[in-house]
Amino acid sequence: MTSDQIDERSGAANIRRSVTVEGVRLRFAAAHMATLGADLEPLHGHNYQVSARVEGALTDDRWVIDFSALKRIVREACEHLDHRFLLQARSPLLEIRQTSDAWTIRHGERSYRFPAADVAVLPIENTTAELLAQWLWEQATEALTAEGRHSTLTRLAIDVEEMPGQSGGYARDLAGRP
Repeated sequence: MTSDQIDERSGAANIRRSVTVEGVRLRFAAAHMATLGADLEPLHGHNYQVSARVEGALTDDRWVIDFSALKRIVREACEHLDHRFLLQARSPLLEIRQTSDAWTIRHGERSYRFPAADVAVLPIENTTAELLAQWLWEQATEALTAEGRHSTLTRLAIDVEEMPGQSGGYARDLAGRP
């Protein structure tokens, strides 16, 4: 008798199984300047830490997901942000201009120019930990779907820690999953 059959016989319909990955290599160092109200933070950076948690049913092999597969997917998304300036391309408060080799960002009297190769252009309104977590969630979900081997997953949660004890997260059910 399998553990799922035991769970079903005991009436444990609310059981959730999960896998969490965090720590080594699930990180990125990046600069940003978030907006708060009408103000723009000074340019600064963080050594971000990322964790990911998936929920789902056990596969035929009795896994929710292989730890290494989840780590690889999240790590690849983090690598896109590592050692870059995080540009909130949908910010209504910033005047953003792109040339062939640079991005220029203006806010009031302040102006910044970044080499294009050093910028991660993100389709978000602000570079808060919560919206970075959502962007990472979208990247991870796209990768999980593309692999086609993770149909038993039902939910994904991403947390982005800016500094110890200070993080933002995003979690959502995976559409069309059991």
